[in-house]
Amino acid sequence: MPKGRERNRQRAIARQARPKPWGELPRGEAPCEGLLLIDKDRGVTSHDVVGALRRLGATRQVGHAGTLDPMATGLLIVATGRLTKLIQYLVGADKTYEARIRLGVGSSTDDAEGELTPAEPPVASDAAIDAALAALTGDIMQVPSTVSAIKVDGKRAHDLAREGESVELAARPIRIERFERTGLVERSQIQLGGRDVAVADFDVVVTASSGTYVRALARDVGEAIGTRAHLTSLRRTQIGPWHVDDARTVAQLRDLASIGEQLPAASMAQVCRQVFPVMAIDDAEARALRNGLFIDKRTASTEGTRGEPWPAATFVGDEPAALVSPRSGKLKPDLQLTL
Repeated sequence: MPKGRERNRQRAIARQARPKPWGELPRGEAPCEGLLLIDKDRGVTSHDVVGALRRLGATRQVGHAGTLDPMATGLLIVATGRLTKLIQYLVGADKTYEARIRLGVGSSTDDAEGELTPAEPPVASDAAIDAALAALTGDIMQVPSTVSAIKVDGKRAHDLAREGESVELAARPIRIERFERTGLVERSQIQLGGRDVAVADFDVVVTASSGTYVRALARDVGEAIGTRAHLTSLRRTQIGPWHVDDARTVAQLRDLASIGEQLPAASMAQVCRQVFPVMAIDDAEARALRNGLFIDKRTASTEGTRGEPWPAATFVGDEPAALVSPRSGKLKPDLQLTL
């Protein structure tokens, strides 16, 4: 086995062996099917959370809509059972983060978990920092962090980087709706590598399109100011219509499962009404959609949804039938939602 692959395997084993903040987990008494909002703990991977939900939810069918780095905390959307079908439609939602950036110190990973290196002192004024944030707002091209999960020739960029290979990622279009400082710029001296280093720390809020790397935004702010920078904390607070205030930690779900309570998962019908435009159909049309046939086109209601017209969720009474979108003047089935 190549040395790099063996190192990655050993790291994976070590991650699995390390204690988790939620401790031992009971196995759920019945399979869970639905959408769960998780407030991820610092120091665990998104895959760790998926593993925990497999046990608590008594199901192997678990997936998440948008990875959070181990250093990050906050909202992670986890789907179980049939709801995993909808993940492909949820990952593209805009996301909001609260973060803290440190100017004057660079990082090999653009965050606090990498190798830290002193840089030029951050001499920029508050106004210059705000101008750098504003310049990174709107439609921009971003070069992702080298340790991202993007694949290069079939391998993850972070695996190649850890194997010592040079990784060059292409810039990709993203949209930053909001990138603003939310507190004072705190200037101080820290000890790093046996020397005093001047740094400037400040908090920001970021609302961005899917695929945005907040770590890379911190890196780019540093470059714009003439120094280096990295992210010292990151918390995701919102994904589309879902907010972290409505989420629960794995430990809280553990406590529910330990007394035989069902996990608080949103149903297929609830999620469809929250995310997609909806329309009513009859039993005959539902059968046609199940058989892959088109049905007559009609207008869907977008009230309470993300507002995008398609795909739309069809309902027979209170039960979702299929996701549909227009083709050739009719509606074609995109995804079956029934058993």
